[in-house]
Amino acid sequence: MKEYVYAIGDIHGEYELFKKLLTYFDSEHHQLVLMGDLNDRGKRSKECFLLGKNLVENFGAIYLRGNHEEYLLQFLTQPEDWFPSYLHNGGKETIESLLHKGACDEYSPTEIAMMIRSRYYDLVEFLTQRPLYYEWEDYLFVHAGVDLTKKDWHETASADFIWIREPFHKGKNKTGKKIVFGHTITPMLHGDMKTTDLWLSDNKIGIDGGGVFGGSIHGVVFSKTGIVQDIAYQNLQGPWQPDF
Repeated sequence: MKEYVYAIGDIHGEYELFKKLLTYFDSEHHQLVLMGDLNDRGKRSKECFLLGKNLVENFGAIYLRGNHEEYLLQFLTQPEDWFPSYLHNGGKETIESLLHKGACDEYSPTEIAMMIRSRYYDLVEFLTQRPLYYEWEDYLFVHAGVDLTKKDWHETASADFIWIREPFHKGKNKTGKKIVFGHTITPMLHGDMKTTDLWLSDNKIGIDGGGVFGGSIHGVVFSKTGIVQDIAYQNLQGPWQPDF
């Protein structure tokens, strides 16, 4: 077991910021945890996916399944049903990154899904195998949260690990764990829609600073006793635009 965990929040296709955060990754001392949502909304989902896969396969990183990985997999399984919803939630950028600009207008949803499955078979298989959570010392790393009404949080429904919001944020944490999560942007958790700092409350630590919307992407180093370092990069490509 490594001495530290280095957790990187929701990337959403922001490849350059992803690479900047990785310059702080020490493979000898850090267990790297990618919190999910490497894809959608940003322009370079393909590169983010492939880098995440490389980090798992060559550096032992933990890559958690986020709701946007789930969106892509659901679209690939039922393309006609999921296409409108997936595009509305940033899937167009991922499809164009994997195929080419204009692909969403050029091909039918079924054709798009078939091409992605054919060209990226190994990547799709890899994404289907991503874990829902990671336990380390007194910490639990999870994309969205857990069901705090369960006597044992392990019994959380699979969908809640990647989708849950308010019931987890507002529920009482009696798990005995410090729960690190992404999914819900910290400006929303802070309640002012502008503060992109980490959100800490009731042994819950939100690290999604809304980078793809012009906020911050966080890389957070944890020791057994707490946060050692919070590395944050502001997305300078545009103004703060929480469009979701």
